[in-house]
Amino acid sequence: MRMTIPGLDSFRNRDLGRADGIGVVDARGPKFLLQIIIQGRGGQGAQTAGNLLAMAFFAAGRQVQAFSSYGGARRGTPVSSFLRVADRPIRVRCDIEKADAILCFDASLLAGQLLAAAHADTLIVVNSSRAPDYFARTLSGYRVIPVDGISISRRHGLARIVNSSLLGAFARAIEAPSLDVLTRTLIEEAPAMHAENVAACEEGYRYVDDQLRSVPLERTAS
Repeated sequence: MRMTIPGLDSFRNRDLGRADGIGVVDARGPKFLLQIIIQGRGGQGAQTAGNLLAMAFFAAGRQVQAFSSYGGARRGTPVSSFLRVADRPIRVRCDIEKADAILCFDASLLAGQLLAAAHADTLIVVNSSRAPDYFARTLSGYRVIPVDGISISRRHGLARIVNSSLLGAFARAIEAPSLDVLTRTLIEEAPAMHAENVAACEEGYRYVDDQLRSVPLERTAS
């Protein structure tokens, strides 16, 4: 099945809609909720990426809810950041059990609990140097876009700090927030190396844009 990459307003969650009025239609029109999981290992910057993405969505005029979960205090243990983004106030407060989009900082985490949070239409962006066809074979039934975030970051003097490159890639994949809003957020919030972070973000965005234009993303039947 050929995949269409939707923008923010294409994501709906009818289960939450029944409980919270999101994802259904009322007299004012449809309500939408985008649920995102960002997962990495301690020290990779998954929580920072979640905070930056939340600030970018807020700067774009969206309602945002963000929270984090830690697997432990040690470097290298799994760390997750969760975001809900909507056009109207978000009243639901439960954990995100099914995500509309996932940003994974470490391909070894694409298993178990994280994949259990993906439904048939979940879009997964993963930090990996492997080609798309590798994930089509090993994770059939999932929609995966690999991004070589480390190589991009190194080209811009950021070593293994992949936040900016992956955020640019993720924004292109889900078509939100805009690259302009995201780069302005990086300039305002990054403690240093503003030009380098913006350049990595822009290359990550182009990396996914080129990938989607040259190779239509497909979901292989499981």
